[in-house]
Amino acid sequence: MRPARLSRSFPLRGLALMAVLLVSTLCLAQNNGAVANAGANPYAAGEDWWKHAVVYEIYPRSFGDAGNDGMGDLNGITEHLDYLQKLGVDAIWMTPMFPSPQVDFGYDVSDYRAVDPQYGTMQDFDRLVREARKRGIKIVLDFVVNHTSDKHKWFLESEKSRNNPYRDYYIWRDGKGPGEPPNNWTSGFGGSAWKYDAKTGQYYYHFFYPEQPDLNWRNPKVEKEMFNTMRWWFKRGVYGFRLDAVDCVYEDSGLKDNPPEDGVDNFGMPKQKHVNDRSLPEVHAMLQRMRGVVNEYPGRVLIGETWTDTPAQLAAYYGNGSNELQMPMYFNFAMVNKLDAGKFRERIEAVEQNAAGGWPTFVLSNHDIVRQVDRYAPEGADKDQVAKLLAGMLITLRGTPILYFGEELGMRTNTPTRREDVKDIIGQKGWPQEKGRDGERTPMQWNASANAGFNAGAATWLPVGADYKTRNVEAEAADAGSVLNWYRRLIDLRRHDVALAEGDYKTVSSANNVLAYTRTEKTRTVLVVLNFSGEARQLPLEALAPRGVKVLAASSATAEAGRVSLGGYGVLVAEVK
Repeated sequence: MRPARLSRSFPLRGLALMAVLLVSTLCLAQNNGAVANAGANPYAAGEDWWKHAVVYEIYPRSFGDAGNDGMGDLNGITEHLDYLQKLGVDAIWMTPMFPSPQVDFGYDVSDYRAVDPQYGTMQDFDRLVREARKRGIKIVLDFVVNHTSDKHKWFLESEKSRNNPYRDYYIWRDGKGPGEPPNNWTSGFGGSAWKYDAKTGQYYYHFFYPEQPDLNWRNPKVEKEMFNTMRWWFKRGVYGFRLDAVDCVYEDSGLKDNPPEDGVDNFGMPKQKHVNDRSLPEVHAMLQRMRGVVNEYPGRVLIGETWTDTPAQLAAYYGNGSNELQMPMYFNFAMVNKLDAGKFRERIEAVEQNAAGGWPTFVLSNHDIVRQVDRYAPEGADKDQVAKLLAGMLITLRGTPILYFGEELGMRTNTPTRREDVKDIIGQKGWPQEKGRDGERTPMQWNASANAGFNAGAATWLPVGADYKTRNVEAEAADAGSVLNWYRRLIDLRRHDVALAEGDYKTVSSANNVLAYTRTEKTRTVLVVLNFSGEARQLPLEALAPRGVKVLAASSATAEAGRVSLGGYGVLVAEVK
């Protein structure tokens, strides 16, 4: 979860195995069309499975509605596990499915150890874990660590009196004076970050909505409660957590004002530099203690929603490389807001060279960010070709890609055109400057039947995309040239080519808006060439691979007659001879 002004700042791993992998790769190279079955991932069997995984984010409300009530549910996810297995998914990250008043669609948690009835039961969750495990898929939960719902039992106790045992679970303070909050901090979702409680005569702090009071992580009892919750889910078969808004967990203990910035935010509040309410050093000490909990359960992983401005800030979230987050999300990668080979090269090399030697984690889209084809495709461009270009980069880089559901179809953003249609409170409060996040959360498009096969016909919580009759899983699975089959092809290559699975990264060139790089593992090298331009490009093959290449996958690209020829947004993935 992230304030809208951030999320919308874009136009928003002996020899026998080697032999098997090589033969498999050479066979795959004969067909650039549909992949029949992704098969098991031979590299994702160890404790470091996450290094070799494709992680797939699911927004439960929008993936599959088995109950036919208009909202997605756990059984709806279970019903589509075969699809995810065929795609090549190794882990599912689910956004929150805990009980919640749904003020922020689950990011306001009222019970960390249960399932919200709208998504099903704990038995449904256990079934999902079992069925996913049968298909080699691990479950990762979204853990909202910064705050709870104001309907959580801790907060309900907390607000009863100043001397309640749970009072210090949250951040309650006196105001500066009559009618004045403790400081000038503003909420990421608009307005003051403080709400006054007349009964006890104090304010409580909320970085997000007033219905999302911040936890006081300086209280050892809070930390113990949260760490024990992690253990509880690990024992149920969960393989990790994505830590929501982890950089907001600590605030300056003296509540110093934030310095002002010029202008106003999308909600009309004066802008400020959030230096005293975000990214404090205490976060890293807490993450080291949390990593100790994770290490009690081999093979478990921590993914961080880590918004950083510099390579040094990103590197800090790895700690010493083994004592904080295994996978801090690299959002600066997604902040390249246009198809610019040079800028992407800068971001890739920055994380490749991070001081902690941490494993790269790449993301281009999620439930808070406008879908990637709509952010990156220039006006009039072939968006499917742009989708293939982005996939060509994301899947072939060294590191773990996190895909957002529907991107493998090239799904579009369906932003509401009328305020009365907006479900997201961000959009309701910020309209028309801020239209909210509904557009990137619309239902998954499965087929051309009613509601795109999301359910059996009940009115959907958000409308399905207008293009669902042609842009859906069933249609694209039957089209060898579709975005879906391109993703399947690349993921299958990643699973069965040792260079793409474990190889080092090296930039070859980013001239003329073409990014070329190699992935090398011992004697095997794979070359990737990506045209970020809508115009055709040609590169002399001798400069890239003097002894030539063998094409493994291509989208609007060829390698012959001594040159690589790329159509607009073309992609070439090839074995270097």
